[in-house]
Amino acid sequence: MAPWMSVRTERTNRPPAIVAAAIVVDGRLLACARAHPPALAGYWELPGGKVEPGEADEAALTRECREELGVEVRVAGRVGPEVPVTGGATMRVYLATLAPGPAPRPLEHAELRWLGPDELDSVPWLPADLPLLPVLRPYLVGDTAPAT
Repeated sequence: MAPWMSVRTERTNRPPAIVAAAIVVDGRLLACARAHPPALAGYWELPGGKVEPGEADEAALTRECREELGVEVRVAGRVGPEVPVTGGATMRVYLATLAPGPAPRPLEHAELRWLGPDELDSVPWLPADLPLLPVLRPYLVGDTAPAT
C-alpha cells in the first residue's frame, strides 16, 4: 500500500468533529428542530454539522449555516466545553453573528425558533446540546460580550 493511502485511511477512520453555531440576536438564541432521522425528529439543536477532512472548524460552520439556514455567518470565539456525541465524535460550539442578508430559514430542519434566556428549557434539546445551555445563557442576558 502506498504511504499516502495509509495516511488517508487513518484520517477517515477517526471519529468526526462536529461544530455548532450559537447565533444570538437581540438576546435570543437560534434553535433548530430536527426533521430527521425519525429517531431524532422533534428534538432541538444548535445549527451545525460535521467538519470535513482538512476543513477548519470555522469554514465548516460557515458552510453548514449556509446549507442548513441559507445564511452567511461570521464565526467568533469558541464557547463551552467539547461535548462527546454519539459515535465517539466531539462537538465544539462557536459564537456566530449573522452577516447582512436574508433571515435564517429551516432548509434542513422542521422549525426554527429564537429563544430568550427564560425559554431555553421550553424545547426538548438533544442530549449533546443540554450541557451548553448554562454556558450560553449569559450571552443572552448581556453578561458576556461575544469574542470577535
